[in-house]
Amino acid sequence: MRLRFFVYGTLLPGEANHDLFLRGRTGPEEPGRLNGAVLYDGPGYPYAVEERGGVVYGELVTARPERYGELLADLDRLEEYAPGAPHNLYERVEREVHRDGDAPPVRAWVYVAAPAVAARLRARGKLIESGDWRIR
Repeated sequence: MRLRFFVYGTLLPGEANHDLFLRGRTGPEEPGRLNGAVLYDGPGYPYAVEERGGVVYGELVTARPERYGELLADLDRLEEYAPGAPHNLYERVEREVHRDGDAPPVRAWVYVAAPAVAARLRARGKLIESGDWRIR
């Protein structure tokens, strides 16, 4: 299934990894929000940690069909994610992402903190209270 991607940190427009990974490989990008998660500073890059009541703001990115597989593999490498690997920093999960206005929510891939990382961040991480990496 070819889902969109929800990005909330260094892959956002104007951030370091946007041009390196997304330019020329994506079509429409639109604002979105992930309910049920909070944002922590990595530092240098953020982690979304699933948590009831939180909101993370970012962008929904649509990959060009002919670039989808390549982009998915490159983003997995960037986020140091491998399916089932015990030392992942992030897990790639399918979540509902809300769009502005009356547009219905969509299912998207989201990279969230892996369980061990999430536990460390909850214990002693720096919460980005706004839920928005751009205004941290």
